[in-house]
This record gives sequence, structure tokens and C-alpha cells, in this order.
Amino acid sequence: MTGLVVRLRELGMATGEAGFNLDFHAIRHHGEDAPLEKHYVPKRSQRTRSVLTFFAQDHASTEMVYANADITKNEAAREVLSFADYGAQVAGTDPGLLVFDSQLTTYTVLDELCTRGIRWLTLRQRGHTVLDHLAALPASAWTTVRISRSGHYRHPQLHDELIRIKGIGQQIRQIAVRNIGRDEPTLLITNDLTTPAKALFARYAERMLIENELDAYIGGFHLDALTSGLPLNVDLDTTLTVIAGNCYRLLAHQLPRYEHATPDRIWRHFLDATGTLHITDTTVTVDLAPRTYHPVLIDAGYADRAVPIPWWNNRELRFRFPPR
Repeated sequence: MTGLVVRLRELGMATGEAGFNLDFHAIRHHGEDAPLEKHYVPKRSQRTRSVLTFFAQDHASTEMVYANADITKNEAAREVLSFADYGAQVAGTDPGLLVFDSQLTTYTVLDELCTRGIRWLTLRQRGHTVLDHLAALPASAWTTVRISRSGHYRHPQLHDELIRIKGIGQQIRQIAVRNIGRDEPTLLITNDLTTPAKALFARYAERMLIENELDAYIGGFHLDALTSGLPLNVDLDTTLTVIAGNCYRLLAHQLPRYEHATPDRIWRHFLDATGTLHITDTTVTVDLAPRTYHPVLIDAGYADRAVPIPWWNNRELRFRFPPR
């Protein structure tokens, strides 16, 4: 995984400049008598034996850069620290802003992140005392901002203040958000004391990117079909899934109008193809059968490309397309 991210950074991807989105995903076990813990599986709406996996996504480029499935319940809250250690190993510095939901970790771990100087942004659960405090605020304490997004609720009201929470040794920032279609204000907390509140609210709203990417992995690579009584087996499979996802993304970046295509779409349009191989001592030529989407590959230069493959004794891989 480290080798993958180092290579992506050499290509100008997965730089971490805009921070990372973090999330857990439970992969249900389909067999019996497995020595696995029970986790909540949203699609089943129940707790069942499953493998808890953790993913991290580069926010700017949306590439997945980290996966770990060998996690127990006791270790889950500290997985964000494991990712921070991994990020420091890859980049030489601690990662940028980490964004995650309120169930990912604990206040004790957030305090450790503060001590290390790692910025984080998450939700806070709404307690009666906090809600009563916000309800008592005058209208002048709320600031209306405009968020550039489609749909409704583009003019939320924000209340920004410094607070103390038990378990976190320093003051942190709480941003209450209302007028976004919920009965009660949404509470964001962060140790980022300088970024404007509007920008932090918009940044948290973009956290859905990791959920969209996980959905793409589930649809394109059948992530939820992984099943094993040993988390280590699923850990290997999720690592290979992240590598495959980045390979698909690298291909998509070369194809006009497919830069943001999901893996299953890339597979259907370009990879699920047939043809004939012509193998010589110096080349491997792929004569592709006619397909609707071949002009995209031709426009991307694949008809003129010759790639030496080291493990084929440097034979050149070439693609040949039927005449248009």
C-alpha cells in the first residue's frame, strides 16, 4: 500500500493537500461458525458477524489511499492514529485535515490528535444541555451564509464558538448549523481554529465522497461479496481492491469525458472486451473486436502506443483497432 501511494504521489495524485476522508465499512460474513465479532451492517439493518474495514480517501483527487480489515472492536477507535502514522511514513509529515463521522473514534483519541498537531473535523452528538444553550441564543448570534451547491438549503445559519469537552485537553471549536432541513442544529467540532466556519461546513458536507467511492467499489469490485472467517484474508482483498481502483482511475484520467467514471462503467465500456492475441518474439499485439467505445481509446492514443512489459522479456504491448 505504501508503494502504491508513493507512486501515486510521483504522478501528482494522492498528495493529501486537501486532507483525507475516513470511514469504516462492515463486510458481512456469509458462512457459519466464524470467529468474527458482530458489527452493524447498514444494508442488513442489524448487527451480524462481519469484518470491520477502514478506508481513507484523498479528498482532492478522490483516490483511496489506505485500507485495513484486520481491526477488532477494541482497536477500532485508534485506527485513525494508525492511519496518521501511515501518512507520516509515506509523506514524511503528519496528514492534513482528517474528516470523519462521530462514530469513528473517541474524545480521548481526538485529544491525542490535538497533541500531535493533526487537524480533524467531525460531528458531535446533540445533548439536551447543548441544544438548550443554542435555543437560548439571540438571532444576532447566528450568521447566514451562502453555500455553492445544488438543491435546497443553500443558506444555512452558523454559530461559531470555542468550547471545552471532557476528554480533550484544549479548547476546540464548535460550529452549530441550522436551516439545513433538520429539526435540531447539526454540531461540528474541530481543532482547526483558523479556517472560516463556512468553509469547514462545506468541507464536511463533501465527506460523502468516501461513501460514494465505497458504493463504487461495492458495485464495481463486489467489495461486499468478500467473505472469510479470517479478517486477514479480507485485509488482503481490500488492499488489492484499493490497488485495482487506482489502476482504473489512472486509465480513466486518460480517457476524454471518463475522468470521473466509476469502475463498473470503465469495465463495461472498455475492459470487458474480446479480441485476438498475436505474439512474436518482440511484440504482443491485441486485435480488438469492434465496439462502440473504441473511438475514445483511439482518441486517447492507444492505437499508437507501444508499451514494453518487463515480465514479458520487454515485448511491446500494442493495440490494433478495426477501421472506423
